[in-house]
Amino acid sequence: MEEKVSLKSKLWLSGADGFCGILCGLVTGGGLTYFFTKWMGLDTGMASMVWLIFGIWNAFNDPLFGYISDRTKSKIGRRLPYIRYGAPIYAITFILCWIRWPFAGNQWGMFLQMLITLFLFDTLYTSIATALYVMPFEIAVSNKARGSIFIWKMFFGLISLAFPLILMPMIKLEPGDDPLQFQLIMCVIGIAAGLIIFLSTFFYSEKGYAKEEKQPPFFNALIECFKNKAFIMFEVISFTVIYIQNCLSLGVNYYFTEFNISMLPCYIALILGAVVGIILWIKKQVAWGVRKCVMIMCLVFSIGCFGMAFGGGILPIAAFSFFTVGFGFAGGMYLIPLMNGDVIDYDESKTSLRREGMYAGVNSLITKPAMSIATSAFLTITTAFGYDTTLKAGLQSASAEQGILIGWMLIPAILLLICFFSMFLYPLNGEKWNETKAGLEKIHSEKEKEYLKGLGFK
Repeated sequence: MEEKVSLKSKLWLSGADGFCGILCGLVTGGGLTYFFTKWMGLDTGMASMVWLIFGIWNAFNDPLFGYISDRTKSKIGRRLPYIRYGAPIYAITFILCWIRWPFAGNQWGMFLQMLITLFLFDTLYTSIATALYVMPFEIAVSNKARGSIFIWKMFFGLISLAFPLILMPMIKLEPGDDPLQFQLIMCVIGIAAGLIIFLSTFFYSEKGYAKEEKQPPFFNALIECFKNKAFIMFEVISFTVIYIQNCLSLGVNYYFTEFNISMLPCYIALILGAVVGIILWIKKQVAWGVRKCVMIMCLVFSIGCFGMAFGGGILPIAAFSFFTVGFGFAGGMYLIPLMNGDVIDYDESKTSLRREGMYAGVNSLITKPAMSIATSAFLTITTAFGYDTTLKAGLQSASAEQGILIGWMLIPAILLLICFFSMFLYPLNGEKWNETKAGLEKIHSEKEKEYLKGLGFK
């Protein structure tokens, strides 16, 4: 019997994930950094320091939350409590990000506010996003069933990616601007996202048997993750995707401000690239396999990033690069979760345990620092090329403009090329792996029957 997931569950889960990502994209994708450095007046060096300090906490809190999530026991499951009860606090914290706090009247006050804001916001984001991220693996085991979820997650994910890219350049604050309208918009977004995330938890559920399984001690669970070769290969890709998401979201604010390039053709190209990517990955994922699709995605995306880094001031090159960004992110949102699911399934085939939360946490241990590194690297490179945060739009030097392009796209281009070559080492591919997946699906079905039988159901 073919594994099925209801459309209602797919839509609510994907919608919650998308709105959770929108808030994160607005804060960590460059919006908060731009808000503090351009409007509040925080020195870029101190902003870079905030991100580097924050990166240390970011590296430790995710495995911890993943581990706690795997071991949580409640009437509604292991993951749902964090999503349901964390959503309102997450929304409030998001709103507080865009208000100058009373003590933030000088550089050290702004530094402290930005650091506290990031700590609070990301802690809540981690507890919710980790649970949402692994939920498809709790709901389904076959790549076909999971893929049907990821189609919707990709749709909402593209919205969560595009939303900050389009909104922030339109409403961003310049030095001396009245912030009220900007703050009201952020308030509405935060409330809407918190409400949708909260309500979503009433429309999907976890497999019952998984929450009853015993989990190994923290350090044993951590070591098991790094013994998984496929997971190491996955992390190369995952780190790159997180780095690029944050770098592109931050850089786009500077790009359209300083270059005489129309947003419309670029965003049309972005949407077309995403549509082409979605159609290609959905149609060819089964026939080509995840590995081949990821390799194609990385190569095309890398070419586009190299083009933007050295020719982004020319509209046709910029439009082509935006096309590859859409193409690449469509692949990242559809293929990378499938790849992650295979990695977790492989672990289960070896340990007989479902440890989605721990894997999600360790993934973040490695990839979350990419957020800090991307922001810090961009600010460092643009400053080195002479970017001046005190200047109004369009007044930067030619060197500073080139620094924006280099800081924005060159490192992503190199990372994507590394990913392309690393995928030659990825082991979960071919008929033998497909047979392992089919065996796991049967095991899950039997576990669920036994669990229900133990509760008195026939």
